[in-house]
Amino acid sequence: MKRINEKCQGFFTLACRIILGGVLVVAGGLKAFSPSESANAVAAYKIFPTQVAHIFGYALPWLEIAIGMLLIIGLSVRFAAMTAGAVMLLFIAAIISVWARGILIDCGCFGGGGVIDPSKAATVHRTYLIEILRDAGLVLCAMYLYFFPYGRFGIEKLTVNNEEQ
Repeated sequence: MKRINEKCQGFFTLACRIILGGVLVVAGGLKAFSPSESANAVAAYKIFPTQVAHIFGYALPWLEIAIGMLLIIGLSVRFAAMTAGAVMLLFIAAIISVWARGILIDCGCFGGGGVIDPSKAATVHRTYLIEILRDAGLVLCAMYLYFFPYGRFGIEKLTVNNEEQ
């Protein structure tokens, strides 16, 4: 396994940057231009007071876009990966929280969000598990990027190589 990583580390890093960054840019982009929906989706989790949840809902899409763009272009990869990983862990905790409390919502991860009809409880619980597994996979990508931040086509790698010369 070590040889595979040594041989393909640049490609693995690029793949993780594109996957994690792409998900963040798409998710943030879908929410950025409908801020009230994003704010209501965050408020539906019932973790924060409504006013605080709305602040998070308005800011979160732009944070996702910024982190995603840093990852895609390969700039400040470690910082962006740590931030993205922390955000994904928060998303996992929030989903587990609503699942444990029996709240039926659409996560709002890619726009929309809010309360769901109780007749769809089985579908929602299955969706919670899928969302947790998806976000856990993204946390693994973030962890890989923390340890191996320099990959192909990254701006940061170019600056590191220039400083070494």
